[in-house]
Amino acid sequence: MGTHVDIYAYFGLGQPHFGKTSIFSGDNRSDLRDNVPMLRHTDIWQAIDRLAARNGLSASGLAKRAGLDPTTFNPSKRTSAQGKLRWPSTESVSKILDATETELADFVQLIGAGSETLRRRIPVLGYAQAGAEGFFDDAGYPAGTGWDEVVFPDVGDPHAYALEITGDSMVPVYRDGDIIIVAPGTNIRRGDRVVVRTAGGEVMAKELARQTATKLTLRSFNQDHADRVLDRSEIDWIARILWASQ
Repeated sequence: MGTHVDIYAYFGLGQPHFGKTSIFSGDNRSDLRDNVPMLRHTDIWQAIDRLAARNGLSASGLAKRAGLDPTTFNPSKRTSAQGKLRWPSTESVSKILDATETELADFVQLIGAGSETLRRRIPVLGYAQAGAEGFFDDAGYPAGTGWDEVVFPDVGDPHAYALEITGDSMVPVYRDGDIIIVAPGTNIRRGDRVVVRTAGGEVMAKELARQTATKLTLRSFNQDHADRVLDRSEIDWIARILWASQ
């Protein structure tokens, strides 16, 4: 099973900028939350080293297995010549998880001590059911009965939930049987993948291409389906997709 992993979105932020000793320490970005664990530069690199060792590989060997340049994870690549911190890309993390058949939940457990406590149960529902009445409250949070549960790392949003994709309307990004993790309490930016429910009960997964004070432009994943432009008055709620199993 492959994964589309944004490890930094899991910890509540986008790709970190070089030069920060911690993504969270001293950072005033609006999407920081008190209950999200701190992710440090050393944590993510140690997790990669531990994953390599668990598979009987060096950091260089792990990179080669994932189809990356063998020097991708070398110690010399972890800081710049000026001493600024360099972080592994989300793409490289995704590739090593695929190459070692490692789930995101298992990788998170390699990041620092006490990560076992970051796992929790979250509700899961079939995507086709999400438009029916009774499964969400007015804020777009899971409600009512009929939900199943999956165990997943705590994404820092107490209202996070999972949807199981059905059909092929979102290929090639999402396919039948994929699971997406949705965090309604996470800030949304242009370019994010999102789930939207309209006032008419239609639920769709799209990419947020543009937003203004009055309208949202949503880009379809499948070229056979048109992009959508919606007035904000037409939208019940919108929530960011953090992760998908594929």
